[in-house]
Amino acid sequence: MTHDHDHDHSCSQPHSHGHSHEGHSHEHGHSHEGHSHDHGHSHGSEMTLEQKLATLLTHWIDHNDSHKDNFISWAEKAKQGGMTEVASCLEQAGSLSREVTKKLEAALKAISG
Repeated sequence: MTHDHDHDHSCSQPHSHGHSHEGHSHEHGHSHEGHSHDHGHSHGSEMTLEQKLATLLTHWIDHNDSHKDNFISWAEKAKQGGMTEVASCLEQAGSLSREVTKKLEAALKAISG
């Protein structure tokens, strides 16, 4: 099965994700505030469920932390621009992202033992 999809988040962080699940490969392109990075993964069917989850969780933790950092950065910019309600919402989003990261790290730790 192969599928492609694009995301355009209104938070100035467009994402394009392409996935191919024949042999389990991923290609992710991200653009974050003036820089971009790609992730290419190719995993043969020899990976265990635990290995696949550990790989995904590690990626999700890094990805979520990147979003958290952007939320905090833009909250400060909004605050400086007098947009206190926007700043508050972004600060809350950053705080919630920290909680998501904690849950993902707990899942990774449970796999690692």
